[in-house]
Parts: sequence; structure tokens; C-alpha cells
Amino acid sequence: MKHTYNIEGMTCGGCKDSVEKYLNELKEVSLVSVDLEKGEAEVNMNSHINIKELQKALTTKYTISEKETNNSHITSNASIQLEEEKSKLQQLQPLLLILGYITVASILLHYKNWSIGEAMLDFMGLFYVVFSFFKMLDLKGFPDSFRMYDPLAKKIPIYAMIYPFIETALGLMFLMRFEVKIALIVTVIVLGITTIGVTKTLLDKKSIRCACLGTALKLPMTEATFIENAIMIIMAILMLINIF
Repeated sequence: MKHTYNIEGMTCGGCKDSVEKYLNELKEVSLVSVDLEKGEAEVNMNSHINIKELQKALTTKYTISEKETNNSHITSNASIQLEEEKSKLQQLQPLLLILGYITVASILLHYKNWSIGEAMLDFMGLFYVVFSFFKMLDLKGFPDSFRMYDPLAKKIPIYAMIYPFIETALGLMFLMRFEVKIALIVTVIVLGITTIGVTKTLLDKKSIRCACLGTALKLPMTEATFIENAIMIIMAILMLINIF
């Protein structure tokens, strides 16, 4: 079932992320999509939730009221799935393009004197620098999105606030070849923690926004998020094995 609600009290991207977070925490909810400009939230639910329960899930800053129920269109399951997959791929396009550019740049930097180890270090450095840049575009909104799935950020709020700076520091360490061992160990720990949260979110089939590119780009949490983290972790482990 999909219902559309009016949401009052939202003033910024952080508010939008908070509303999505609170509503997504309800067990009956499978997908939440908030439109900040319209002040609306589309909520897909497995079983009906009354408006009072929805209001309890939100803080007193926000007021929710029912607008309409969308049951007017009957579509086959195959058509719905095809449309969702197409939409997901379209949303992931920025992420795939960025990873492609980083990969090509890492290869071109060493094409004359090829070294897979050096190319991997540059890939990891560029990965962190580029991804932290997008996170810093909305330092206020990013922590709320990140805390929705990262286990450490949920327990230590300040960690979510400084995470973009941690990524920047790691990126510079890789690119400058400064204390590479430490950067590799931190990478395994930091991305390992995040990957645990991503895995749990995917297994729970929760539809939330991925904060890997901050809040500037609306990316869904998908298997691609798990894969990108896994690639970085594998690279870091291989480099550590080679060093030690």
C-alpha cells in the first residue's frame, strides 16, 4: 500500500533526511520518499499504520497529515519490478560514473611505468577525496543520513560529523604516500564497520538513502554500495599483506 502524507515543519535537506529516517524505522514501512519542496512524503507500507502511530514516530518538530491513498493503478508485478530496476540504475548513474573516472585516472597516472600497487593506492586516495568532497557539500545533512545505517555513527553522533574529514585525511595520506600502513588499517576498520551496517540494511530490505556521496545526490542503498566498500576493503587487505 502506498499513501501520501503532508509533512509540516521541514525546512532543509536535514529535515527531509530526518523524516525519512524516523518513518523508515517503523517495521511496517518498506519505502519512504520525501519531497521537500512539496512538503509531502510517500510511504509504502506492508500493513496499514494509522496517522497517530506515524506522528509518534516523528519528533514534535514535524506534523504529519494524510493527503491521499494511491490505489488507482493496477499494474503487473513484472512491470513494477522492471520500472523499479530502471529507476534504481538511473539513480546510481552518478556513482558509476565517478567510480569509472577514478579507475581510469588511476590507470592513466601509471600507464608509462605500470605498477598495480601504485595504481591501487591512487585509486583509494582519489576515492576518498572525491567522496568526501560530496559529503562536505552538506555537512549538516550528512550526519543524519549516515547514522541511518552506520553502527558506530548511531552510537557516537560526533563520528558522523567528522567522518567526511576522516575520508579527506585518508585520501591525502594515500595520494602523498604518507603513513600508508596506518591509512590501510584505518580503511579496513572504518569501511568494515560501515559495510556491516550496509549489509544489515540490505538484508532487512530497507529502502533508505545511501550517504556515500552525501546528500547532494539522491542515491538509493543498493548492492552497489556494498560492492564499492568491499572493493576498498579488499584492496586495503591485499596491500597490507604485501607490506607485511
